[in-house]
Amino acid sequence: MEKITCAAELKIAIQTLEFERDVQGQILKEQFFVTFESLKPVNLIKNTLQEITSSPYLIDNMFGAIMGMVSGYVSKKIAVGTSHNLLRKIVGSVLQFSVTNLVAQHPDIFKAAGDFLIHKIFHKNENKIAERDNK
Repeated sequence: MEKITCAAELKIAIQTLEFERDVQGQILKEQFFVTFESLKPVNLIKNTLQEITSSPYLIDNMFGAIMGMVSGYVSKKIAVGTSHNLLRKIVGSVLQFSVTNLVAQHPDIFKAAGDFLIHKIFHKNENKIAERDNK
């Protein structure tokens, strides 16, 4: 700021500072409202879920873990069935743990194999439909 030499300049400087104060006060009020809204529990949960669902790395990890758990459970059910044999149940639990870890640690391999099988199945069906239509 320049040196004020007369009353008119002093009035202008005061008006300018009051205007700046009013503008900054309005900005502060708006920022307080935004902060208050973002700290509400509902908004915290909503924002957290949005971050989780928008992260492709996290989604891939969750997909691998879920795929591992399901495949482990299915492998145990296939191995044990409805048996009440203790040894068979132990072997089934070990098998479940092993398959779950294997699939969860290498989901890309199993996803690629699943995609390959699905492509082969649907491609084979498409060929059969095309052959039937040509006859």
